[in-house]
Amino acid sequence: MKPLAELPATSILGVLFDLDETLTTSGRLSAEAYGALERLKASGRCTVAVTGRPAGWCDHIARMWPVDAVVGENGAFYFHYADGKLRKRFRDDAAARAAQRARLEVIAARILAEVPGCALAADQPYRETDLAIDWCEDVPALPLEAAERIAALMRAAGLEAKLSSIHVNGWFGDYDKLAGVKLLFAERFAADLERVNRHQVFVGDSPNDAPMFAFFDNSVAVANIARFAGRLAAEPKYVTRRAAGAGFAELATHLLREA
Repeated sequence: MKPLAELPATSILGVLFDLDETLTTSGRLSAEAYGALERLKASGRCTVAVTGRPAGWCDHIARMWPVDAVVGENGAFYFHYADGKLRKRFRDDAAARAAQRARLEVIAARILAEVPGCALAADQPYRETDLAIDWCEDVPALPLEAAERIAALMRAAGLEAKLSSIHVNGWFGDYDKLAGVKLLFAERFAADLERVNRHQVFVGDSPNDAPMFAFFDNSVAVANIARFAGRLAAEPKYVTRRAAGAGFAELATHLLREA
């Protein structure tokens, strides 16, 4: 990973970003980080949140935050706010999502029984498509090996599974954050993500960001990526000096100063 100072910033037109421990810090959104996001949007750049967080959160983010869109639940949908209305685009229809939720409840019960100390994520009631198991957000932090055990149980049950900095997420389907972003760019922005890759930057912090780290020429991690050393399927190209929300603000300053 190269230092952020080496990132060529003059041609960056869009900023895609993870939320937990990338924009936020220890579960809180600082004025520094949110202000950095506002400055990026005010500069004319496209801003897109790309998160494992639930539909309920993404509804609020799309409506209220300085973003052009939000990709949520690890690529299961994108929301955007236009002409005073919230627009929602899910991969699966309502009937399919309801059937999947019933199956996810059975899988969740099995995981909770087999991995002591984990719990359903507090935001699970606001999810439309996936199962989120808390391994270090509102429960006493479990070792990474426990999170990996949760992911293995999900995969054994037929789910796609990814670790974030706080949850293990599982869902039916072969999509991920990158697939969700490609769909958003094609349908909402009428753009081929392959063609506009070099004009975008993505910033994240955990294993579920690996597809984004691999794809984007300008992929960045905040400094707390170090906790997942050796556990990333793909590493980012650049890394900030500061961690979490302060690292996001560092990236924003770099982009705005170099533009």
